[in-house]
Amino acid sequence: MADVIEGETFRDLDWYGEEFEDRAYERCFFFDVDLTEAVSRGARFEECSFGNVRFNASRHTDSAFLRCVFTRCVFFEAEFTGCKLVGSRFVECELRPLRADGGDWSFVGLAETDLRGVSLTGLRMREVDLSGANCEGATLTGLDLTGAELRGARLDRSDLRGSDLSTLDPLAVTRAGARISAEQAVVIAMALGFAIG
Repeated sequence: MADVIEGETFRDLDWYGEEFEDRAYERCFFFDVDLTEAVSRGARFEECSFGNVRFNASRHTDSAFLRCVFTRCVFFEAEFTGCKLVGSRFVECELRPLRADGGDWSFVGLAETDLRGVSLTGLRMREVDLSGANCEGATLTGLDLTGAELRGARLDRSDLRGSDLSTLDPLAVTRAGARISAEQAVVIAMALGFAIG
């Protein structure tokens, strides 16, 4: 692992296509930085703040964004594979059509975000905050949503198959046309007080 960069501010930089491999940043600030088509592998960003950063078409593999804050950032066609975003928060960001597969997104703040059509698969998302999020038409499969906050989320036409829905209150979300498995239907029915069999 390279030396850790701590407490620095990066502003108005063109890092188009930049490669971040085994780099580490702690408590750094990134403002108006263009990371379009940037690639990270094994990079670590801890308690960093990103403001007006463009992550368009960027690719991130086995990287960590721990307890970071993203404000008014754009993630058009960004991809995260096996990444950790534990404790991070997204504020007024454009996240469509982001794709994430595998990794740990526990305690992530996604309240009120527009997640229409995004693809989140195989993620650990324990106690994630999706309250008020618009997930219409999203692929949300194989997610560990233990303890997730889903009140007010729009799940219409979303694919929820294979996800842990044990804490989902179906009366607190919109869900028309959402896809679930037979096993998930039993879990939801039991949560509503139905006796099965």
